[in-house]
Amino acid sequence: MAGGLFALLDDVAALARLAAASVDDIGAAAGRATTKAAGVVVDDTAVTPQYVHGVTADRELPMIKKITIGSLRNKLLIILPIALLLSQFLPWLLTPILMVGGSYLCYEGAEKVWHRLRGQDHHDTPVAENGPEAEKSMVSGAIRTDLILSAEIMVIALNEVADEPFVSRLLILVVVAIAITIAVYGVVAIIVKLDDIGLALAERSSKAAQRIGHVLLVGTPKLLAFLSVAGVAAMLWVGGHIVLNGLDELGLHAPYDWVHHLEEAVHHGVQGWLVNTLASAVFGLLLGAVILGILHLVPRRKSAH
Repeated sequence: MAGGLFALLDDVAALARLAAASVDDIGAAAGRATTKAAGVVVDDTAVTPQYVHGVTADRELPMIKKITIGSLRNKLLIILPIALLLSQFLPWLLTPILMVGGSYLCYEGAEKVWHRLRGQDHHDTPVAENGPEAEKSMVSGAIRTDLILSAEIMVIALNEVADEPFVSRLLILVVVAIAITIAVYGVVAIIVKLDDIGLALAERSSKAAQRIGHVLLVGTPKLLAFLSVAGVAAMLWVGGHIVLNGLDELGLHAPYDWVHHLEEAVHHGVQGWLVNTLASAVFGLLLGAVILGILHLVPRRKSAH
């Protein structure tokens, strides 16, 4: 009996060691996958603050909370099951689906550029003055944009762990989804509350705290204005990059090769990355402008009939 008990304990210990090793492997793989998707994560962080621009201070965190929940829903309940099923049975469909999402980002970025050029920035009137429906619309828009960015993040992560068994792949992607969402929207929450932090520090008796508070109070509006512009640029870059890569994978190599040659002309490294980013953004803007033009022409033709 005692021998049987010790044998059972040995088996339990072996299983525990195996489970611990599996957890370590999943954690390491999730870390690699998250690092691979870091570029899109930065873009996601830049895009989101514009959706709470013009919101009263008491509504900023509740809106970010709603967007965070929507982002988790996007990743875990929509993207993850679809991506896993497609990668298992119809992997060739992933690229066209991503390209559709990338095209939507290009369209949204081009639309924002068009409105700003015409002096019709949606943020001219604070959301607080437009009521709960405007807030709901802003949150919905943020979650729609997050769906596209999250899709690329999850597909990049999926490609990084494609050789893992199905269950390990599933667990790794769940870890990636939760970690990236918390990181992105945690940073966004801090960014939009920097002015409140600055005000609290400015009211302290410490001179050092007051100086830091003053810097935050002066700098936060400029940072948010910069992120508003950077968010639009990120939409165009990420959208253009998705479509360019997709066209290349589908056999239409010319646009991607053109960008690649430009990148090689200035050598690789930071300069090459900047050229690639700028070229992808220009391509995204042109594609978005074409889509915007088509969508504006179609309603006019219908009204003419």
